[in-house]
Amino acid sequence: MHLFDDWTIGDVVFRNRIGVSPMCQYSAIDGVPNEWHAVHLGSRAVGGAGIVIAEASAVSPEGRITPADAGLWNDAQLDAWARIAAFASSHGAVPGIQLAHAGRKASCDVPWRGGRQLAIDAGGWMTFAPSALAFHDGDVAPRALDAAGIARVVADFRAAAVRASEAGFRVVEIHAAHGYLLHEFLSPLSNRRDDGYGGPLENRARLLREIVAAVREVWPQPRPLFVRVSATDWVDGGWDIDECVQLARWLKDDGVDLVDCSSGGLVAHAKVPVAPGYQVGFAARIRREARIATAAVGLITTPRQAQDIVEADEADLVLVARESLRDPYFPRRAAAELDATIVAPEQYQRAW
Repeated sequence: MHLFDDWTIGDVVFRNRIGVSPMCQYSAIDGVPNEWHAVHLGSRAVGGAGIVIAEASAVSPEGRITPADAGLWNDAQLDAWARIAAFASSHGAVPGIQLAHAGRKASCDVPWRGGRQLAIDAGGWMTFAPSALAFHDGDVAPRALDAAGIARVVADFRAAAVRASEAGFRVVEIHAAHGYLLHEFLSPLSNRRDDGYGGPLENRARLLREIVAAVREVWPQPRPLFVRVSATDWVDGGWDIDECVQLARWLKDDGVDLVDCSSGGLVAHAKVPVAPGYQVGFAARIRREARIATAAVGLITTPRQAQDIVEADEADLVLVARESLRDPYFPRRAAAELDATIVAPEQYQRAW
């Protein structure tokens, strides 16, 4: 494979294997994306990415990480997203969106103000999780979801997927990573339930699989469906790559097309061996053992590094996050360095 080969999943053709990872901008008002999001995502579509995935968008107000998170639980948000998706599509990028629920990591301030939990009288709200276990010492413990609450979460993801379709997105990604609600159900460190959603792996994976099934009802194949996972908690006794491989096998059977392989986020003080490409091995193993397409993420910062990943069949897609913040035109720079051809917008062709 080459980084600039086109690639087809279901009924969607990606012009190359470079994607922009979903990155929260903490800049929405009442969950509605605005001009910042339009410019942020639109410039990366113009920059040549094969897919641009909009940030984690909450499926309900209580599912936001912060009060400034984007959402997709009402029609005002749908309308705002539709303009952004249409622009990205018009410039050759596949528009995607990540649907999310923050679980016990909700009701926090924005990162540049410290990111700690907000009290209810300071703009915060009650949080929900599989079990009444707080993320940080000193945080108010979340409320454990009961059967009705679990059903409501499934319905919220389903409704958000309907709105994603109506907004013109071509890919939906379900966020089951980074210590948010679905990851909290997967990990035995945060899931201490003794019902059908706790205990053995099959039970801990139940909510995610129910959400996948509900989304697939309204996002039917061949539309691409991605799931982002944390492949490990980086903590002894926590969620690990062995369980994640088995989960990926189930997700493939459930109609998921690609597993987006990240890690960590569940435990506040995990020791993560951060280094260039430190998560690529997870994508490679899941791709090989679960026989499902994967995306690699994590300190992928150079064109050659990205090319080596796809050339070695370690992942089908390379998602670039912070490097795309530093350089919205990373794919154009990569094409130049890798001696590939990439079409420029008409307005920019004089520069090529």
